[in-house]
Amino acid sequence: MSELLGIARFKVHEGKLDEFKRLSAQAMEIVRTKDTGTLQYDTYFNDDRSECVVIERYRDSEAAIEHAANLGDLFGAVLATVSVVHGELLGEPSAELRAKMADSEVRLFTPFQSM
Repeated sequence: MSELLGIARFKVHEGKLDEFKRLSAQAMEIVRTKDTGTLQYDTYFNDDRSECVVIERYRDSEAAIEHAANLGDLFGAVLATVSVVHGELLGEPSAELRAKMADSEVRLFTPFQSM
């Protein structure tokens, strides 16, 4: 299983919703035009738009690394508009991706059962 699924939940800082949306639109444009292995990149808001969930799916570890590199300049700006509630990566990442995640708050979950 080389495909990876990323789930991130964010709490939007007071007064930063519009900025977060603007930055998210920039990120989507980068994903659409530069990423070659991102299979899914969706953002969902709760009813009052105070929290969001981002679902990301990658062909493989290399695609996840490429995605992070493509969005690298935008990460700091995005993190100035939100607090990370949690982040998970599901799958079997390569040794290279595991090493890149070593200092990350993203938690890794590896498969036990799947169809």
